[in-house]
Amino acid sequence: MTYRRAVIPALVGSLIVTLLLWWAGKSSSALELRGATQVFDAQSVSELRVWLRPWAYDVPAALVTDGSTDAVTGGGAGLGGGSRYADLYTTAMQIRFVAVFAFFLAGALLLLRRLPPTEGRTPAAVLGLWAWTPMAAMLAVTVSAPWEIASYGQGSFRFLPRLASVITSSGPVTVPVGLVAALVTVLVARIAAKGEEPAPRAIVEPRAARLAASAGTAVTALSLVVLSYQSVAGWIQTSFDGGGLLSEPGDLLRAWLLIGSWASPAASPIGDWLLYRAADALVLVVVWWALRLLPGLLTRTTVPAMAVCGVCATVLGLTAGRLVHIAFDDAFVIPGPVSLVTQLDAGVPAALTFGVAAGLTALVTLRLAGAPDTGEAPTADSGEPGPVLAH
Repeated sequence: MTYRRAVIPALVGSLIVTLLLWWAGKSSSALELRGATQVFDAQSVSELRVWLRPWAYDVPAALVTDGSTDAVTGGGAGLGGGSRYADLYTTAMQIRFVAVFAFFLAGALLLLRRLPPTEGRTPAAVLGLWAWTPMAAMLAVTVSAPWEIASYGQGSFRFLPRLASVITSSGPVTVPVGLVAALVTVLVARIAAKGEEPAPRAIVEPRAARLAASAGTAVTALSLVVLSYQSVAGWIQTSFDGGGLLSEPGDLLRAWLLIGSWASPAASPIGDWLLYRAADALVLVVVWWALRLLPGLLTRTTVPAMAVCGVCATVLGLTAGRLVHIAFDDAFVIPGPVSLVTQLDAGVPAALTFGVAAGLTALVTLRLAGAPDTGEAPTADSGEPGPVLAH
């Protein structure tokens, strides 16, 4: 799919994501109404506040440092510190919504270009766009975090731990928003692709594809099994000492490096421990299967395409693992839809780090294993023989 055809559905998807997040953030004040607990239970209302807080555009009341409402509404600008801090928060939210539009647009363009929703690629395109939405939101929150932190008047106090806290709270609302945006984007892309000759699926030697998937999955397992082990994770977070900034990077590294959380069997009954390890194994299975299929699904296995698709594969694996974790947390309680979605955005920052590494590792292994180069797959009328599938 050419960029000329992909730009319209990518723009539509970006607008949907941005408008839905803006609408959700503007609706957060409705949770303060007296009837909110009559529609939702108290726990769901509390969880919805967590969903919407990163995208709430209204200035928090905590920023009214001079005790007047004028600082929040904008009246008397420049007369008190509260107005300046409120302006910083507004700037942070403006940057956040512009950034989420730009990040989703960039990812959607690449995914639609290399993974067009045609010729059996439609489910993969929907899943890829859905998984990319929480990543785009996390990147947008990261870019705008310094302004938000500064708006509370203590930007230099424990900046890195606060930055880590903001980054990991992009909000579970991106999960349902991403699903809606992915479906609409793929629908528009199928309409835009009419009349264009679909690119045939590449035929990759199975041994090379399996080897590449195994190498990429091993990179993800490094975070999920080794770095996320309780003692190693604790060392990462507490290994920095000294004063000032030298004592702070641990929290930020933990956010970007740890996908899961491992503990020894002594910390819990062996049966429960094995059930949780089965959920972690599911994460690796999903990542392996996605990386195994990618060389045949992509119209061209380029570095950007494999990096972004590696990120999406890792996010999908984490989502599958979290669903299993939720089922094991309390077998006697059936979580509602709000509680179910609340836990599905965990580990997104680390998924960026190790998703990119997994995708690039799989690509390098694929080339070393003798897979075809990164050229476009030959068409049926080009007169060039394509690669032969080995059985």
